[in-house]
Parts: sequence; C-alpha cells; structure tokens
Amino acid sequence: MKEAYLILADGTTFKGYQMGAFKETICEIVFNTSMTGYVEILSDPSYAGQGVVMSYPMIGNYGVNFSHMESVRPWLSAFIVREISNCASSFSSEIDLNDFLIKYDIPCLVGVDTRAIIRHIREFGAMNGVLTEQKEFDLEKIKEFTPAGVVKKVTGDTVRTSGEGYKIAMMDFGAKSNIVRSLEERGCEVVLFPAETTAEDILAIKPDGIMLSNGPGDPKDCDGIIEEIAKLCKSGVPIFAICLGHQLIALAKGADTYKLKYGHRGANHPVRDVETGKIYITSQNHSYAVHEDNLPPGSEISHINVTDNTVEGLYYREENIFSVQYHPEACAGPLDSKALFDRFIHMIEASKQ
Repeated sequence: MKEAYLILADGTTFKGYQMGAFKETICEIVFNTSMTGYVEILSDPSYAGQGVVMSYPMIGNYGVNFSHMESVRPWLSAFIVREISNCASSFSSEIDLNDFLIKYDIPCLVGVDTRAIIRHIREFGAMNGVLTEQKEFDLEKIKEFTPAGVVKKVTGDTVRTSGEGYKIAMMDFGAKSNIVRSLEERGCEVVLFPAETTAEDILAIKPDGIMLSNGPGDPKDCDGIIEEIAKLCKSGVPIFAICLGHQLIALAKGADTYKLKYGHRGANHPVRDVETGKIYITSQNHSYAVHEDNLPPGSEISHINVTDNTVEGLYYREENIFSVQYHPEACAGPLDSKALFDRFIHMIEASKQ
C-alpha cells in the first residue's frame, strides 16, 4: 500500500497508508468512539464535510449490508482507521468495507495511530486536516476550509411520503432513516419535506405532529430555516426535534448555540433525565450545543450530559414542544431512549382531546 499522511491544521502529522478511493481531501477531523455500527456512521448525513477517526482499532470485520445504511449514500469526506479487516465474516455481508469505500469515492487512511490522533483532538480541540500523499502541506489552506451549505447538500429535493397513520411532517436536514422507521413503527405517515420548505407549505398538509431531524453543520448557518421553525412553533402542532433540529428550535426561540471543544460522537454517552434522575446511555453525533445561560422563558432543561453537563434536552411545556440533542433512534447504538417516540405519539393524542 502507498504511504499517505494526515496533516492537521496545527502542523501535526500522522503517517498511514492509502485505502478506499484515496484522493487529497481537506475536511474537519472528528472522532467516534463506537465499537460497531460503522455502516451507519458512514451513511449518517450529519458527518457531511467531516473526516471520521474511529477509536476502535479493527473496522470492517463484518463487511457491509446495504440495509443498515442510514441514507442513500455515505456523506462523510474521509474515513480514518487503525486497521480494516481483510476478511468480512458475516452471513449478511454484501460487500467488503474497502470495496464499499471505493464504490462511493470515499478516501481512507489506514495503519495510522488513531488513538494518538484522538488524544491530540481531545487536548487541542477539533480542527481541520488534509489527507495527502505529500509530507508537507500549506497549513493556511487547511485552516481556511469551511464546510458551508452542508444541510442543502444532504436534504432531499422533493417531498416524500411513507407509512400510514398520524400524519407527521418532518423537516429533512439530513434525516437518518431510522427516525422515519421509528415513527412508522408507531403508526405514523411520515411526510419528508426539503430543509428550506416554508412553514406555510408544511402546515398546509394539516399535520398531526412535526418532526425536526438531525443534520450536519453549524445551526447558525440556517437563518432562513430558523425563521420558518419560529412560525411552526406558534402553530400549536406538537413538535419533536432531534440533534440539529433541537439546536434550531432553541435558536428560533431566542437561545444561543456554541461549538464544543471536540463534540460528542459515539454510542456510549450517558445522559441524565432531570425529572426522574434516570441515566440513559445514548448515541450522539454533534459538534454544537445549546447554551444553558440564556434559555428562553417557558423552556426547561429536561436532559443533561453526565460527562460535561451540557444541555441534552429541552421541554417547552406550554407549547407541546420537546427536543433532545442525542439520537433516540440510535442505529447504531443503545435503545434506551426509544420511548421518546412514544412520548411524541402520546403528545399528539393528547392534543386531539
């Protein structure tokens, strides 16, 4: 295998080898601590514009089953692992991981000290980097990279409908497939709208509930979308929001968001339910969080991250709106919080009485 390098924006260099569809790529470098679920990670639209470092040393040992994908294609910019298994040992595997990366034009760096990369990011914060064959690179060019307009890249371009039952209007900022499945399993017709759909068009279908999906990037880049969400919040229709949707509702209500030092990504993040004190192990994937110091009137913090005390959930009691920063649909990850979808259905039922 040919040598290649990950050069970070601060000049730190890590040597590895080329796999996948290797090409020179600048992106934001982040890490995920999950042991499994790499197919779901690769196909999660929230990773658009990012290069993902996997902390677990062996990746690819069970191959790829396309039914495990969380969107129609991978969206990340690069994949960085210690070792890719040469043997995909699973009855359900349809293609091995390296061929999958080649198929979708994803560059991969292997044979690199991934834990050293992660220790560096934890100490100095998430930063841009470049995958390259060169031993030296223009650091200013790396620093200048900004993954702008990523929500527009990952959202659907048409209205799509699936399932039967309560009509749920979902704003698609890069929605994972298992959010849709989780609603369908609970007797819902899910109508997916492109991210920049107006509140007027969404309310025109007379939805029983509104879902705001996950998605990539800085929530403050979504000015027009935030304005439409503010209108939806005044509609009286029950709203449930996840990840980016959680941040966008908070901004629409007058709160603020900020970038975390290195984000939360993995399937093992403990979150405390403020009301019950119960701890849930959650799946997470986000760089930004809602600032707790200027929450809007009428909002309550419902969930707190046990590790760093960041806001993980908000409840707008008088408006039938609640949101979480983490991923209750999991995929990959624990199923501790699936009951939040049941809570959403109960809220819809109560609103009809």
